[in-house]
Amino acid sequence: MQTTSLTPRVEDNGAMNEAPITDLTPEEAWEFLASCSLGRLAVTSLGRPDIFCVNFIVTDRTILFRTAEGTKLMALLLDGHVAFEADEVEEDGAVSVVVQGRARRVESENEKERLGVDRLHPQVPTFKYNVVAIDADAITGRRIRFGEEPVHIPIM
Repeated sequence: MQTTSLTPRVEDNGAMNEAPITDLTPEEAWEFLASCSLGRLAVTSLGRPDIFCVNFIVTDRTILFRTAEGTKLMALLLDGHVAFEADEVEEDGAVSVVVQGRARRVESENEKERLGVDRLHPQVPTFKYNVVAIDADAITGRRIRFGEEPVHIPIM
């Protein structure tokens, strides 16, 4: 899989785009997500926000992860609206992608096979029998260039 470069984009005229923040296209955002393996899942549980770190894979613009029974699964079953984020930080900048969508438990063996769940292995050595899919409603991504604060020009 190809990763998203953190270097500034080259414009058609050959000049570098020096904007400190540039938006990723949806295609670039999905490509970036597919190159990652660790992200954060934001849910609402009993009226309160919560965030969980999960390892994941992307198949056909669907985010997949495994989970055990507990708060995360309960929150997903009660209200499937979620946000999901993955980031990469390097010395000169960062990339951040956020997905908003609906999470659901994948129960069909045919769907698990179609989505390639056999590629999804928990990084924490615990039993996680539940496979969850996030079907995206929206995806946004940003490339952030680090640098010095701009010089402030006083207004007269």
